[in-house]
Amino acid sequence: MTYQIPEKMKAWVLGDPGELTLVEKPVPQPGKSEVLVRIDAVAICATDLEVIDRGQPAMIQGGLPFNKNFTPGHEYMGTIVKLGPGVDEYKVGDRVAVEIHAGCDTCERCREGMYTACLNYGKNYEGNDKGHRANGFTTDGGFAEYAINNIKTLTKIGDNVTDEEATLIVTAGTAMYGLDMLGGLVAGQPLVVTGPGPIGLMAVAVAKALGANPVILTGTRDNRLELGKKLGADYTVNVRNQDVVAAVREITNGEGVNYVMECSGAPNAINESTNMIKRGGKICLCAFPAEPVEVDVAALVRNNICLLTIRGEGRSAVHRAASLISEKRFDASLIHTHTFGFNDLPTALKYSKERIEDAIKVVVKIPG
Repeated sequence: MTYQIPEKMKAWVLGDPGELTLVEKPVPQPGKSEVLVRIDAVAICATDLEVIDRGQPAMIQGGLPFNKNFTPGHEYMGTIVKLGPGVDEYKVGDRVAVEIHAGCDTCERCREGMYTACLNYGKNYEGNDKGHRANGFTTDGGFAEYAINNIKTLTKIGDNVTDEEATLIVTAGTAMYGLDMLGGLVAGQPLVVTGPGPIGLMAVAVAKALGANPVILTGTRDNRLELGKKLGADYTVNVRNQDVVAAVREITNGEGVNYVMECSGAPNAINESTNMIKRGGKICLCAFPAEPVEVDVAALVRNNICLLTIRGEGRSAVHRAASLISEKRFDASLIHTHTFGFNDLPTALKYSKERIEDAIKVVVKIPG
């Protein structure tokens, strides 16, 4: 199988904060251990919105990504159309989902397997290239027709997985990574997921698929909580109507839960999690609060509660999450709410940012 690969491609480029322009760029060429992916679909993540408006956590040429010919976007899938030298793990025509991070493989963290915490993050440009890559953050991402991916960031997907579902595999991988950090063996263990955004909803689905029981989802919108039930939540709590700590304690017969996946970023979320968890339990923070928050550290220490964080989709979690989606262990398509064409990316971003028509995961099809 061969594909006609043009010399130029369409790509959205970030100028000033909040400014994206559709331009032509040269189609990149894969090097050793890399492939060229024709991007078929890309989902919009809240972090994309942060990068476009504020720059961080993207880092291009050692600084903020504005006016550096940078293409954002990181939750994409596509078809391999060209192999780099020495690549025999994949073949042209394979449909693949991607994960974001390819660590440098030489720093202390990468050698420990923590490549999403690579110590050489952002050091990938001429004259200062340590080998780190994070598409859509430190290198060009998925708001384009083609992208280069290292083979270690790819997962093959079958024909039973739609393009739209495949774009959600990174989100599912992030949830899987959080559960890994909590201990991984969640079967039979009570778990609270706070915040029914895309990661929170995926955390519900993945945790239930792994046997967590009960899974309790908390949030502020009844329609999102109902969606959580369809994805596996045993109980839901609307924090506007109920005392969330009291509700969780009642559901667990006063004992509390073993784990909390904090996916809301709410200012009081950590302290509420501390009060709904058993002594010796674990809390994993998966969201970025908008402002610094006050935390009752004494309560954490008194109760020997472990506070953990994750960045991205480490420990090859994307591969395992892809398996759950391909086996239809839950209906990932429920999280996908809107689809737009490639030229309509600004509208897609607006829907995602403003939650127009209760947008959850907005997908852009290329071409479309």
